[in-house]
Amino acid sequence: MSRRELAALVEEATVDTYDEHEEMSALFAAVEENLAVPFSTSVLGVEVTVSGVDLSRDGRVVALCTRGGFRQAIGLLDLPLPDPAPDGAEWVEAYRHYWAQ
Repeated sequence: MSRRELAALVEEATVDTYDEHEEMSALFAAVEENLAVPFSTSVLGVEVTVSGVDLSRDGRVVALCTRGGFRQAIGLLDLPLPDPAPDGAEWVEAYRHYWAQ
């Protein structure tokens, strides 16, 4: 997606927000509502299943990843998306665009 399209998604999600905390909550809600889970991806060469997203205690959006009996939250900024990307991945890219500004 182009920078303009990503900015439009960020604006769509954050239109009624008043501060950075509300913007983060709105972007989290957009990712949570639109990202099709579960999906598989590779993290450091290991295949994991992304079963959902959550907000960490420090306010970052994280992907909830599992492999076997292990679970780990990985920051959405650091999560490689598979090819092809799951439905709703544009919201992950919009989240990344927000933080790159």
